[in-house]
Amino acid sequence: MSVHIAAKKGEIAKTVLQPGDPRRARYIAENFLEDVKLVSETRSILYFTGLYKGKEISVGASGMGVPSIGIYSYELFTEFDVDTIIRIGTCGAYTEDLKVFDVLNVNNAASESTYAKYAWEIEEEILPPPGHIFSLLNETAETVGLNLIPTAIHTSDIFYRKNTGIPEIAKKYNCSAVEMEAFALFANAQYLDKNAATLLTVSDVIPTGEFISADQRESALKPMIELALEAAINI
Repeated sequence: MSVHIAAKKGEIAKTVLQPGDPRRARYIAENFLEDVKLVSETRSILYFTGLYKGKEISVGASGMGVPSIGIYSYELFTEFDVDTIIRIGTCGAYTEDLKVFDVLNVNNAASESTYAKYAWEIEEEILPPPGHIFSLLNETAETVGLNLIPTAIHTSDIFYRKNTGIPEIAKKYNCSAVEMEAFALFANAQYLDKNAATLLTVSDVIPTGEFISADQRESALKPMIELALEAAINI
């Protein structure tokens, strides 16, 4: 048991899928896993462990933003001996080259966040996904026939801002989309020598205002969820 996750040792698998929303974690567990057990619900952040095609996999929420995923991913890696975390989330596209429902595989996360610098003395403002899971996701996408788009993204600490234009750091690194967690996950994994990756489904296109409606969310996220699970059984 860690400070924020109430599971016992051995109740969390070596590979964890990590959405932001606890309800999404429950949806994945109940609809894609077998022999599911709820192993933690501290602070209503839900963690489940079950089987996918015979492989033990856990799924649990990260909460929103760099500080939250920083806590949960660190405790998973250090207190529960997790080897691999695949973040599965949504993002806003900065460019009309991306469309809603597109699935992205993050090859770099750029951020103004001071998290990596002050937590681990990592000075870089852009980080790649540590380990081999990025490549495994690309290979798995080819196998299942999913058009997976490798791209750099912006991890922002800010959801609402005065200036609505694309932030300078996103321009600097040619980031195609924005989310709020990948940079911290990659920083933790880099420091701890673990595997991490981030898959994102485009939920809205900022320049056009196009977005996925609430009743489309479950079906929209299914390809990303299935890709993460199919890759997880080969880790």
